[in-house]
Amino acid sequence: MVLRARRKKSKSGVVKLYSKSDDNRESIIAKVHVNEPFRSETRRDIARLIHCPAFRRLQGKTQVFPEGDSDFFRNRLTHSMEVAQIAKSFAIRLNATSSYFSDINHKINPDIVEFAALAHDLGHPPFGHNGEEALDAEMSDNGGFEGNAQTLHILTRLEKKELLTLSQARVSFADGSLVDNRVGLNLTHRCLAAVLKYDNCIPQRREERGGEGVQKGYYLEQNELIKKIKKSVIGADYVGDFKTIECSIMDISDDIAYSTYDVEDCFKAGILDPLSMFSLDCFIYDNVVNTVNKRIEKYYSDIGSYKNFYIDREKIQGVLFDLFSELFYLDENELAFLLRRGISRESKKQQSALIVHTLSRKMASDGYSRTALTSQLVQIFMDGVELYRTLRFRNYIARA
Repeated sequence: MVLRARRKKSKSGVVKLYSKSDDNRESIIAKVHVNEPFRSETRRDIARLIHCPAFRRLQGKTQVFPEGDSDFFRNRLTHSMEVAQIAKSFAIRLNATSSYFSDINHKINPDIVEFAALAHDLGHPPFGHNGEEALDAEMSDNGGFEGNAQTLHILTRLEKKELLTLSQARVSFADGSLVDNRVGLNLTHRCLAAVLKYDNCIPQRREERGGEGVQKGYYLEQNELIKKIKKSVIGADYVGDFKTIECSIMDISDDIAYSTYDVEDCFKAGILDPLSMFSLDCFIYDNVVNTVNKRIEKYYSDIGSYKNFYIDREKIQGVLFDLFSELFYLDENELAFLLRRGISRESKKQQSALIVHTLSRKMASDGYSRTALTSQLVQIFMDGVELYRTLRFRNYIARA
């Protein structure tokens, strides 16, 4: 995973992470709204997001298990809240521990990170990637459908908060052409940049896209808006890939949240327990190996020895063993229990296996054990992120 921190120079020549142009919006907010010096523009954006219908609709979208099976399982709304907590903690942690972000001019704005995390799933449809692929097929010659692009579309067009000017109707006709005056929630350009995960304009027609599957990016109709966002955030003269550090923190936090808490939900549902994760079908391990190695190649190919990070089935099971090692080492009380019963060596092996199985089921079913596990996993992931300078992007990058 990569965290990129864009840097800008102020008129005084001081390098800053943020500038006044970050707060640019498509439409000027009425004066009755702006007389609040105690509230930042980003906090205003967060309020607009939380109170909008698209945010509420997340409660009806499945994360792993359908709503109604249990009030324990997460939905997209609770998932987004967990991502926001992890992401904001990440920003605070980097500000406190990184020598670069210790400078007052370079500190990450945790509120922008929180906004990105709360908004990141707005455009993703029910039924996960299957739903996304079905909608993309239906829209194949009309710009396609992609979850991240739809998130931006919802925030900047579909939500009914403000219009381009207060005097204009939603749509009007000029010389026979339709003019769209919607600006959605009318958010700051920096917050919109924080949800722009893929700097790629999706072509209108499928034959123009190339490749198979859903193409990541933003819709063609938002191309001009993206140019304005980039100009506000990084400057008109910037050339290169575009992804803000707030977006990258959100991206990593999303991976951490679903990788950790989806497992907890599976434990609670009785579908998995720690011991069963050692005996999954081979194709599952192979899929994990292929996915991880592709991501290593994508994000670490600029490191000469990146192939040393490749994994295989043995490494996966090694990670599982380290994580659940307490299952395989009986403590003194458990050993004493076996000895008191006068169990033979062979019977002791059988009893040990039974205890391991029992402990595994307990770890999956006991709420305290699950909470301890997920807390441990989140901390491990957060400790695995580090920041360093790269000349290729002339900025700062953190990888997990």
